[in-house]
Amino acid sequence: MAQVDFYVILGVERSATRDEVSRAYRHLSRRYHPGINPGDDEAEAFFRILTEAYETLRDPARRRDYDAHGPREHGSRPASIEFQGFDFSPGAGGSGTSATFEELFAAPDARGAGSPGPPERGSDLFGELALSFEEAVRGTERRLTVTRLDVCAECGGSGRRRAVETSCASCHGAGTTRRRRGHMVFAMRCGACEGTGLLRFRPCAACRERGVAARDEEIAIHVPAGVDDGSRLRIEAKGNAGLRGGDPGDLYIVAKVGQHRILRREGQDLHLDLPVAIHEAALGAAVDVPTLDGTARLRLPPGTRSGQRFLLREHGVPSPRRDGVRGNLVVTVNVVLPPVADERSKALLREFGRINAADVRRGLFED
Repeated sequence: MAQVDFYVILGVERSATRDEVSRAYRHLSRRYHPGINPGDDEAEAFFRILTEAYETLRDPARRRDYDAHGPREHGSRPASIEFQGFDFSPGAGGSGTSATFEELFAAPDARGAGSPGPPERGSDLFGELALSFEEAVRGTERRLTVTRLDVCAECGGSGRRRAVETSCASCHGAGTTRRRRGHMVFAMRCGACEGTGLLRFRPCAACRERGVAARDEEIAIHVPAGVDDGSRLRIEAKGNAGLRGGDPGDLYIVAKVGQHRILRREGQDLHLDLPVAIHEAALGAAVDVPTLDGTARLRLPPGTRSGQRFLLREHGVPSPRRDGVRGNLVVTVNVVLPPVADERSKALLREFGRINAADVRRGLFED
């Protein structure tokens, strides 16, 4: 039998707090719990030692008794582990520091789809979509070709393909492999054949055991009416595929919207600078205004001034989030003076000035 130091088993200092002991136990138990390693007698035996170490060190009274009497003979070691010259007492090996349990027993962490481990969500993908002004405000359907990682078609995401049953080359048919960590030599279940000693599968060459492979996919993009420049569209589950059965990521498309020739957008409202002749502004008029839906009739009252604004309700951009809701069209009047080249026009303007002789600058220079 061997002396087992519970501090070394958990990989914590002798001054470790209860929280540190608990964290160490949770970390190690996720690797050696019998439910994670069904049929593995070695893992089950180690888990019993881990649990005893945890229950002892987290209980203040039991820990004081353990610290007072030191490590004791432990008779429940796993039968398949060979402790050859390894001393569980502190300072073994002459280095002055004991290796942690994780350092002693951790095997290389394979990242392939067929290796143990929790499911891992696939990463998200990002792209851009150029849209005209009209496509953005009216909505459209587009198709994009995206290169993404998908579940490997050759192995179905397992990273392995069935092959003719042969003896496992890693363990030579024994089902276990021998490894050395520090002063310790131990036997573990062979990961290549899962302890059977036989190889029934071979690595998938198409995905190099990852379970996912790159492929081009044409994806339909629905652009709702009213998206603005910089809007982000989310296409669910069209990112990279997950590993070990994990959910796929999402595809995010950023809209790049072009400018309109005469309309200017601010949120859901549209703005238009409308040229108006001087006689239309002075006398009033009904003028046609360009909108997204064709032309609309705008009535200008007599005496309309340059810079005056008029509102055409629900002639703006549809809301991408609220059906049936639209912004407005804001029309700003810009009174345009006509060129005066002929003598008759000049005479008429002089006559207009004599009839309307009010001083438009009255009061400008008064204190």
